Amino acid sequence: RTGPLLPQEVLRSSALTFPSILEAFEREAAARSDQLSADGAFDLILDAEYYDRYTGTFSGGFAEGKATQPIAPFGGEIFASYRLSDGTFPIYENIYNTNELGEFKVGALFSLLRNRRIDQRRFNVEDTRLAASQARLDVLLVQLNVQFEAIRAYWTWVAAGNEVRVYESLLEIAEARTVGLVRQVDAGAVPQITLTENEQNLIQRRRFLVEAQRSFTNAANRLSFYLRDERGVLIVPTRQQLPEAEALEQLPDMQSLMAMARNDILDQRPELRNFRIQLERARNRVELRRNDLKPNLDFSVELSRDFGPIGDGGPTFDSTDAIVGLTFSVPLQRRMARGAVRRAEAELREIELREQRTADQIRVELDNILVNLNAALQSAGLANDEVVQRNTMVDAERKRFRLGAGNFFLVNEREEDAA
Repeated sequence: RTGPLLPQEVLRSSALTFPSILEAFEREAAARSDQLSADGAFDLILDAEYYDRYTGTFSGGFAEGKATQPIAPFGGEIFASYRLSDGTFPIYENIYNTNELGEFKVGALFSLLRNRRIDQRRFNVEDTRLAASQARLDVLLVQLNVQFEAIRAYWTWVAAGNEVRVYESLLEIAEARTVGLVRQVDAGAVPQITLTENEQNLIQRRRFLVEAQRSFTNAANRLSFYLRDERGVLIVPTRQQLPEAEALEQLPDMQSLMAMARNDILDQRPELRNFRIQLERARNRVELRRNDLKPNLDFSVELSRDFGPIGDGGPTFDSTDAIVGLTFSVPLQRRMARGAVRRAEAELREIELREQRTADQIRVELDNILVNLNAALQSAGLANDEVVQRNTMVDAERKRFRLGAGNFFLVNEREEDAA
């Protein structure tokens, strides 16, 4: 590519191609797949059965098809079936008889105590939904961490590139001064030792430049870890891509960031949002375990009707039947359920304490960040003032040196201090 490399390009590249972020997206996709699997507990179920006799005293046989739809309210299910029979059945199989056009039946089953508000199916649906939300927050956390490192690598590269520019300028000044010093030595205006001192100064400034170039190369290599093409291949930025000073103006307004409400910042922290989801999952788990302490009380209702001419079962099957039923069961000691409840409650309290510790830690870190940011802004302003003063001293020392009142050593020292 051509043109300067800007920070938003590094952020975009790292967000789209960095392996850790892509891994997090795959984990989120896996969590979404678990959510789809949990929803499958409420899939429509089709059953079919065929039964017939080929030999023996009785000739009865039947075919039956049934559709069952689990539903969330009351942990229930509704069903509809159709059965068609033919031939004669022994008395203990008399229930299989139908009229000649078969029997239609509809019904429902509801839980009145245990599984009324929550059961394993509904828990799994909600838990996988929350897990998918956590996976999305994990993607955000990975993105934030990667992009933090990417933007830090970018500005380290920019700073290293500007150091190279500074030391190149410093070396150019010394090399240009050499020409004048040679003329002055030849004219007898300054002693020969001044050239030796200048050569010493040149060697030192070349060393400064070599160190700066090494730092710049290392910074470029580190930045390439986050700067990739669409295939994920590393791109090492070049010297020609260094932005000019105007790029610094694209930085966020630090004062406006510092003015943000502290609670707003805390509410947006993915770690705390993740804890809120963990707590919701833990509370659901406690409710599920408490559900196991309740007795089973199930209510069922069925409505059936045979159609067509009366079949081999006789006129007793030619009617509309409405049937209701209740079933009840309870384990008397329930030690397994009580133990599971206590464990779920303990895990909930553990998460609450971890959330409190993390929130307190983030508040302390946030306060320190704001203190350090404010100090950094003040230091930057003082550094700008110091640069102005150092450059003023350089100009003054060069003027004194040209007039013969200065010292070559002081000129070099002032220049290097300014650099």
